[in-house]
Amino acid sequence: MKKACTILSHLSSQPQFKVLKRQECYQKYINLLSPKWQKAVAFIYIKDETLFIAVTHPGFKMELNYSRDLLKSLLRQLNTHDENCHEMQASNVVVFHSKYHAIPEKKASYISVPHYHERAQGTFDTPQDNALKESFERIQNIICNR
Repeated sequence: MKKACTILSHLSSQPQFKVLKRQECYQKYINLLSPKWQKAVAFIYIKDETLFIAVTHPGFKMELNYSRDLLKSLLRQLNTHDENCHEMQASNVVVFHSKYHAIPEKKASYISVPHYHERAQGTFDTPQDNALKESFERIQNIICNR
């Protein structure tokens, strides 16, 4: 029986699914970046020997513009070390701000009002004094009615 990764690998090697291979290489490139920049990058693509990097905030655009040489060298290293990504070659790097970015994963948050069950059973020894005995019985009725 074939594993799912084997089937997906076979399908991605088909010519009609060449885009999947390219997308996998793009994701590998993004994973090479530092964690801060991974969050900043919305998506990337290569067109006409130019690497286009879309960022989620204009501040990241300025920061990545200063490190274009690093971005190019990472792409060259990916080309040399990964045989599947040898077609990813770019001589220029363009960083731009995009309003379209990946949807962040929503973390499940469970906000609820704490509800505690009454631990008292309402059974206790009553004193001999009538005034105290009546107040203890009122307390006992309140506990039992909840």
